[in-house]
Amino acid sequence: MPELILVFELSSNALSLLTSAVQSGFILGTLLFAFLSISDKFSPTQVFFLCAIFGSIFNLATIMEENNLYSLIIIRFLVGFSLAGIYPVGMKIASDHFEKGLGRSLGYLVGALVLGTGFPHLLKATSEIVQLSWNVVIISTSALALSGGLLLRMLVPDGPFRKPHQTKDSSNILKLFHNSNFRSAAFGYFGHMWELYAFWAFVPLMLEIYNHFHPDSISNIPLCSFLIIGSGAVACAISGILSERFGVARVARTALFFSGICCLVSPLLLLFASEVIFVIFLIFWGVMVIADSPMFSTLIARSAPAEGRGTALTLVNSIGYAITILSIQIVGRSQELLPQQYMFVILAAGPILGVVYIKNFRSKSL
Repeated sequence: MPELILVFELSSNALSLLTSAVQSGFILGTLLFAFLSISDKFSPTQVFFLCAIFGSIFNLATIMEENNLYSLIIIRFLVGFSLAGIYPVGMKIASDHFEKGLGRSLGYLVGALVLGTGFPHLLKATSEIVQLSWNVVIISTSALALSGGLLLRMLVPDGPFRKPHQTKDSSNILKLFHNSNFRSAAFGYFGHMWELYAFWAFVPLMLEIYNHFHPDSISNIPLCSFLIIGSGAVACAISGILSERFGVARVARTALFFSGICCLVSPLLLLFASEVIFVIFLIFWGVMVIADSPMFSTLIARSAPAEGRGTALTLVNSIGYAITILSIQIVGRSQELLPQQYMFVILAAGPILGVVYIKNFRSKSL
């Protein structure tokens, strides 16, 4: 983002605008996918493959020299729209392959999502060390997106537990929320999403704020950002394993509770922690902020009818990502209203509400 702002002479608020453009594209895409039941009507692996191709192309368009703020917002919007056929459809594919052990499989899947989210930070850190152009990050992520789509298309068939879609009035999908378990899982997920993407988006800024209070403490912010975000990949895999012993809902509730605590104590750590303690704290936060994500997806998938599982996951994703736009914008604007160390306390509202809702989930097996 700093390079994009510099190269294309963007204003300082471009970070939140471009981040929210991706979220907005994802929201519109998932709404259309949900109401048209795309991943239930058509082969989900084929949908994934096509969206990976389009996402790769749109992402690559970021490096065009003629870009300005408006064209970049459109490009990032189209990237987000393409992602509507990646993340929720990937979970649909996993749920079609596993009736038992879904928590573990989604733990691995969301762990891959987290690693992919953090990987551009690692690419940036590497490009700074070997002095590569900023657009190497864009080209590399586009190539990885394309290769990921190709690998899935060639190696992963549609799952054996996929059930034929039954034609229904698309307005009926909102009736999913009449199911109390589905409602509890969905609203717990919404609380989780309030915190997650705002935390990920502002990790580099958090490190910069720490350096403001403790000059020249953290020298390689991109590498630290990768470690903080990427640590969640292992956390997702572990939470999936733990869910088989302690229950999916309990693991989700525990992770959400501790990530909320991290939000509340962040001002103290920003002001008074040593560099090592602060980075360890952020890694712990990076673990807890995402460990509940595959658990919520598992609860949502299990609470929805099998023939409409893809639609249910896509709809909840759409609403969840709409919430992220609001939280990202509020945290971004809080820089003008609050002392910097208090910016991230706002994120605690999500985990608090999420814990309240997920406590209402009732299932002996989950």
